[in-house]
Amino acid sequence: MNKYFLIKLTTLIVIALSILPQLTFAQNTISAEELIGKGNPQLFGEGYKLREEAYIAFKKMQAEALKSNIKIGVVSSYRNFAHQKRIWERKFKSNQTKGLSPTINIDKIIEYSTIPGTSRHHWATDIDIYQTNVKQPRGLLLESNFHNNGAFCKLKEWMDIHAKDYGFYLVYTDLPNRKGFKYEPWHYSYKPLSSQYLKAYKQLDIAKILKTDKLLGSKNLTKVFITKYSVENILDINPEFL
Repeated sequence: MNKYFLIKLTTLIVIALSILPQLTFAQNTISAEELIGKGNPQLFGEGYKLREEAYIAFKKMQAEALKSNIKIGVVSSYRNFAHQKRIWERKFKSNQTKGLSPTINIDKIIEYSTIPGTSRHHWATDIDIYQTNVKQPRGLLLESNFHNNGAFCKLKEWMDIHAKDYGFYLVYTDLPNRKGFKYEPWHYSYKPLSSQYLKAYKQLDIAKILKTDKLLGSKNLTKVFITKYSVENILDINPEFL
């Protein structure tokens, strides 16, 4: 009886171990709809939203930073397509009132903001952060706040040392030859998930997808433009994600 039970138990363990990599991979997959912000991912967090694995890692990082008297707050996390579209159209209309041509308008927007359907924030793995327990500057997400004697310089120094221990990496670095979006010392991504999602995203036909969405300035989002945007804005990031 004991021998039979042992054989059966061993068999079950072998089967479980054989499918474990598949289960792990399944947790890291993401639908095409979710990649472009049109899915319905399960989200976690209060005042911000992340995928469960990223949320757990972030909470651990928050707790560790607090030991150094640094309270990490989140300005932005998950954004769906509709949210990103509102940001895009608000900026597009604002630039129009300043007399910018559609081409210059779009170039101005993509210094910091993404075209809806192309944002990493759609994946619920990325966060824009600041420090809450210091005197708050007028504008939170400004490069000057994170360096020298800026309000969040201690946060940046702590993140430089510890963030990777929790899986969070800076996306838009200050490497001198990097193109695309400008340097964002506040934007971190949970690499164990987002690096996998980026691989999946690269398989999508973004030009074709964007044609179906009536965005302001969409006539200027040509295939040539999207190809350049993909190379410089989507892929010219921290090479540790690639």
